[in-house]
Amino acid sequence: MATKLKIKKGDTVRVITGSNKGTEGTVLSVSRETSKAIVEGVNMVKKHNKPNAQNPQGGITEKEAPIHVSNLSLLTSDGKTTRVGFRMEEGTKVRFAKKTDEVI
Repeated sequence: MATKLKIKKGDTVRVITGSNKGTEGTVLSVSRETSKAIVEGVNMVKKHNKPNAQNPQGGITEKEAPIHVSNLSLLTSDGKTTRVGFRMEEGTKVRFAKKTDEVI
């Protein structure tokens, strides 16, 4: 069963634990099934590519690997980490930053 996540594509987040602690980036994609997100420039891994028709040389490329959403914290507009809450405003459900009470 897929879980409800508080981080969405396009959010600016900071890594709060692990080897990439303190790095910030924009969320490129989120997988609800695995509760992982791919963040721009965070958790870079090297991938070894075999030579093929498109890339006859082969080689090593660097790309972002997924990171668990529990290791990410949303950033407010002034660059501070915050938790996310949900509330109803004018009949629509909105996300808001619990630290600053601003709608995200």
